[in-house]
Amino acid sequence: MDSRYDDSPAERYQFPKQYLGRVQSCLGDWIIYYEPRKIANSRGYFAIAKVEMVIPDPSESGMYLALIEPGSYLDFANPVPFRDSSGVVEQGVLNEQGEISGRAQSAVRPISASDFQRIVGLGLDDSEFLLPRIDKDPFPTGLSEVPEPYYDELNRTRESFTVSRIVRDRIFRRNVLQAYSERCAISGLKLINGLGRAEVEAAHIRPVEADGPDIVSNGLALSGTVHWLFDRGLLSLSDDLKVLVSRQVNDPESIQALINKSGIAFSPKRSFERPHPRFLQWHRENRFKQ
Repeated sequence: MDSRYDDSPAERYQFPKQYLGRVQSCLGDWIIYYEPRKIANSRGYFAIAKVEMVIPDPSESGMYLALIEPGSYLDFANPVPFRDSSGVVEQGVLNEQGEISGRAQSAVRPISASDFQRIVGLGLDDSEFLLPRIDKDPFPTGLSEVPEPYYDELNRTRESFTVSRIVRDRIFRRNVLQAYSERCAISGLKLINGLGRAEVEAAHIRPVEADGPDIVSNGLALSGTVHWLFDRGLLSLSDDLKVLVSRQVNDPESIQALINKSGIAFSPKRSFERPHPRFLQWHRENRFKQ
């Protein structure tokens, strides 16, 4: 799927009536998000999600919404280009002569199981990334870090495809840390420990248990102490990313010392990765101790 309409990828996909039949055929199934090559700096195939429901768009006549199953959306660790060194990744867009057909221009199109598996396999391969800090190091000193397998080679159909919480957490951490250049959004500190891990964590703004999606715009790169303060509502952010300190903190001067001098949180360069106001509002209303 790709779209120029009013989308919030982790929650809904807006589309015109001409694609209604195709989208309805995706009910209960996994989809891949695709950004067309005509878009500057296109991410290509960049995420997966599961369609839960299709409804008329209540705010715009003639338009429909594919509602995404909560918790199913996941950005790829590596956006997959339309074409790589071996050729077109999505083989289904080729005609009998091996040339790109008109199907490639369709904003919503079916994808074969083999193409789905190939794209997802490339997109979720995070083996090359510098692993982030974790609270409990399961690897004794002197042993190499071996990522857990993310793909069940014996059970690979779209119908049975699932992504474990372990994989989701790892991909989410990778994407958030990469977006913030491994720097704490609130303190501004960037530290790398002796094992090559960034001493910063990926925090959900709206947590997973409250249906917060694993998407960078619902994430912040935070150092351990700042993460703890944020999760407990002692710190929050305004829509313009001003750092808010709760009146309930017992040592405001020490808390203030953790905040960078500008008082404004650092944010990713790409606009779609910046903290979304809707998630920030949720945090202020449900976590922040005013």
